Amino acid sequence: MTAPDTVLVLTGRLDATADLVITELDRRGVPVFRCDPADFPDRIAVSARFDTAAGWSGTLRTPYRSVELGRIVGAWYRRPGRIAVRTDPATADQPEAAGVDTAGAGVDEWASAEARGGFGGLLAAVPRWLNDPGRMEHAEYKPVQLAAAARAGLAAPRTLITTDPAAAREFVAGLPHAVYKPFRGSLRAADGTRFIYTSAVTAAEIDDSVRYTAHQFQEWIDKDHEVRLTVVGDRYFAARLTARSEAARTDWRSDYDSVDYAVTEVPDGVRAAVARMLAELGLRFAAMDFVVRPDGRWYFLDLNPNGQWGWIEHHTGLPICAAIADELTASVR
Repeated sequence: MTAPDTVLVLTGRLDATADLVITELDRRGVPVFRCDPADFPDRIAVSARFDTAAGWSGTLRTPYRSVELGRIVGAWYRRPGRIAVRTDPATADQPEAAGVDTAGAGVDEWASAEARGGFGGLLAAVPRWLNDPGRMEHAEYKPVQLAAAARAGLAAPRTLITTDPAAAREFVAGLPHAVYKPFRGSLRAADGTRFIYTSAVTAAEIDDSVRYTAHQFQEWIDKDHEVRLTVVGDRYFAARLTARSEAARTDWRSDYDSVDYAVTEVPDGVRAAVARMLAELGLRFAAMDFVVRPDGRWYFLDLNPNGQWGWIEHHTGLPICAAIADELTASVR
């Protein structure tokens, strides 16, 4: 009996968003192999062979099920953990492994690199990623996004990235209004995770601490509302976000309870520019944020190649989950 076509989902154990899509795939009768690469090699085993005629063949196994590599027809890189092998401390003085003297030379680091190169490499060779992990990593850089948006024809705010306090003050002083935007929206502290939101900034507020790391300052675009645009393949799901508080108006993530949602349309010119941008970045999925000025002009802010969308579907009814399932099963026979 031929093994069925299967969708591979890489994510952690607690991922409600992945659960939505897996439930939809199950409703369609499509087998799913879900695993977290962080479990390799303790709870995931792999055995694969390559030849020029057949390519890669073999199996991935967990304690509960297995999948043939050749039957994976779509793969979703959701929220997987990082591959990090922990060797037994009692074997830290083990003899040479495959000709490599690992004694006292960081066995865990070496073994983890080997795991990422072998197991991670086999996963990377799987066809039809949503999105390809390497493409995602590249597209997550904000400078890459802004440059690609400009080449595609999207308007974007003037931006400065600097470690020079004087340059930051000069840039901010030259704008009617400016904001500071972190590259990462959260940090881990002793008392838990803290979130860092976009904030208004004046030249007088900028001090010499700017020199300790890269800072991003950006032109403030007067807005009528914002749009969260979720793109899945060639399908565009646009939600209008209207803020009812000053905090939400500056950064809607800081006050979700003060945001109203509605389905909206994407202008043809913006849609065409987004398609060019995502084609350049090699993305089949993207969660994109736009500001819409009072005159109706759209400004690109940023893009998340692995962004959340469940709450948008909840508030608007936009069928994003079904669209993701469609993309993952496009090659199912």
